Amino acid sequence: MNDLVASPFGSRAVAVSDTAGARQDQSRELAETQVKYLMAQQFPRDVVANMDKILNAFTRPTLAEQSQYQFSRGGSDISGPSIRAAEAIAQQWGNMEHGLRERSRGIGPDGVPFSEVEAFCVDLEGRTTSRIQFIVRHWRDTKQGGYKLKDERDIYELMANMGQRRKRACIIAQLPGDVVDAAMSQANTTLHAKADTSPEAIQKIIAAFEPFGITKEHIEKRIQRRLDAIQPAQVVTLKRIYASLRDGMSQPSEWFEMADVAEAGASTTLKDITTKHAAQKAASKAKKPQQEQFEQVGSPAVDAIIAEIDKASDVDVLDLAMDGFRGDTEAISAEDMQRIESAYQNRREILLGA
Repeated sequence: MNDLVASPFGSRAVAVSDTAGARQDQSRELAETQVKYLMAQQFPRDVVANMDKILNAFTRPTLAEQSQYQFSRGGSDISGPSIRAAEAIAQQWGNMEHGLRERSRGIGPDGVPFSEVEAFCVDLEGRTTSRIQFIVRHWRDTKQGGYKLKDERDIYELMANMGQRRKRACIIAQLPGDVVDAAMSQANTTLHAKADTSPEAIQKIIAAFEPFGITKEHIEKRIQRRLDAIQPAQVVTLKRIYASLRDGMSQPSEWFEMADVAEAGASTTLKDITTKHAAQKAASKAKKPQQEQFEQVGSPAVDAIIAEIDKASDVDVLDLAMDGFRGDTEAISAEDMQRIESAYQNRREILLGA
């Protein structure tokens, strides 16, 4: 009497969202979101006090130096607030929430796994949201054709690298334009006030530009005066030019008259250092044992690359430089590559913890 006939339509499958654990997570997230909005309404931001906090934050030289990116395009200089600047402004502006979240994973038609990632910024007080969704393939391109990423740390770092710029765009979209402009003006004022024009600082400037084939004469011709008479504003400009060259976003010829540099054969980027290193190894291969040529030819180029990594002042800058370098790994031995990756990971942890 109690036997039931099986339904011709089959049994109802229980969706993941219908499980008890999923319902509990959804309820908790809903309650947390409601509390955040409620607290933002009960404790609205004091725009005058918060603006003072933002300006005070950008009086710190370290933050001021990391606050802007700059590169040359179409004959003009392009600059803007960095991700560190955007995060600092959002923190002091108050009642804002921002971040990255991995929404799902899948496998593409080409068999390469991918992650669907979302960058977001929420103004809890204004109840407005900016979101950017994008796909991150678990793939790293190289000259040999690229390979799939399997290590979770590599996948996370790839998503973080691609997501930082989108998160910056979301944060800037939620901030008043005049607040961002005031913060950047304060950063410029701090840099001008803290710019070091001492003889020791001038020697450091000359030494920093030397790997790019830029001499003291090139710098003096650009600033239209002797280096010992350089102005603080010009020191700030040179620092930004150096950062642009170091990150491979521009070439020396875009900033200086470099007619004689090509003849000197000077390297300009990490890529040029790697290419020169490969040529040196090929030329010495027939003359020296493998171990000897590694010690005498490999170390200088690798040390130069590690030195550039250690100079990176921002995670965006570091990731961009490392992404550009990974495409030239055929010129570097496995031992050298391990040293470079270790230096990259150490510097990234330091910057994230700063």
